[in-house]
Amino acid sequence: MRAVGITVEYNPFHNGHSHHAKEAKHHAQANAVVAVMSGHFVQRGEPAIVDKWTRTTMALQNGVDIVIELPYVFSTAVAPRFASGAIALLDAMQCSAFAFGNEQGEAKQFYHTLALLKEHQQHYQALIHQAVKQGLSYPRAMAYAFTSITKQQDVIDLTMPNNILGFHYIEAAVAQNSTMQALTIPRIASAYHDASFTHESIASATAIRKALFTGQPIENFVPPTSAALLRQKTKVTWDDYYPYLRHTLLQWPPEFIATFADVNEGIEFALWRAAKKATTFNDFITLVTSKRYTTARIQRMLTHILVGVTQKERDACVAPSYIRLLGMTSTGQAYLRTVKKQLTLPLISRVGKQQDPMLALDCKATQIYQLAASQHYNDFTAPPIII
Repeated sequence: MRAVGITVEYNPFHNGHSHHAKEAKHHAQANAVVAVMSGHFVQRGEPAIVDKWTRTTMALQNGVDIVIELPYVFSTAVAPRFASGAIALLDAMQCSAFAFGNEQGEAKQFYHTLALLKEHQQHYQALIHQAVKQGLSYPRAMAYAFTSITKQQDVIDLTMPNNILGFHYIEAAVAQNSTMQALTIPRIASAYHDASFTHESIASATAIRKALFTGQPIENFVPPTSAALLRQKTKVTWDDYYPYLRHTLLQWPPEFIATFADVNEGIEFALWRAAKKATTFNDFITLVTSKRYTTARIQRMLTHILVGVTQKERDACVAPSYIRLLGMTSTGQAYLRTVKKQLTLPLISRVGKQQDPMLALDCKATQIYQLAASQHYNDFTAPPIII
């Protein structure tokens, strides 16, 4: 059997995701779709709107055959690390190809862009460093350096969110000597961060989350099974966790806050001062974000503080050391039977007491996530979902 891998958050699962899974399967001529999915906290440093098992169920009901978890240390990381963890897991799952959505271009253009930047690596890094020193955020500095080097070249636009992730998937695949074929799936209708409904049946996850919290109907934009689950389940945002975060920030001195992952350059003092003043999460974010510190960068720091993940703990987790199975269909079961002996990492369907340090952080993230959710979630007792 042949499988195609995709990297997802499904926050929540919508019609665009269903299209992506079907197109990936078609273009790869695959028998099964394997999705590596973020757990309870996602790449922009936010709690997922619903738990990982609900999102797994949505996926398995709508075109995905196997869902495995992207460990916390990768799901809440900057794009290169996020992509590196995902590609390593899809490779370990013996996927023949990986597919990603993008705003433009074919896979060969991504490889060409990577080769060009490698050729000018020193100049590229120098331009980034210069731009950061001038006060630009790291993503904006990268965009500036990229534009300076690639003028009038046939390259991918690395100012677009999906293109950025796609570039890092390609970069990770090359670095890891992966033999997986890279496939691109053009994004349809809504842009990645569109906050409004601009199409009759396709909307961004951002717009759908906004609609869920403002009482707008979402039925046109998500599969019926997803809509039913979203009506049933507790939905959370940073607002629900801010009291716990604020307690942590006020309980410890800034010097201790600086030990958490991604907290550096003296930002701990700004976080501590903001926690004293801000009574809501939005007020807090307004106080600490700047050109240099984007919302996503700040939120990733805050996620590590909330979950209690130190820089030392995070740095000890270099590459995925297991495959955590969240769920599968009958097709997924058949695929696993054919490749089980070829898997290059241990497959975990139930979490035991003797834990890998990386897996321990996944379990810790689940324990913190359930503080604001009415349902009780337990990594130690929850079996994989079978559909």
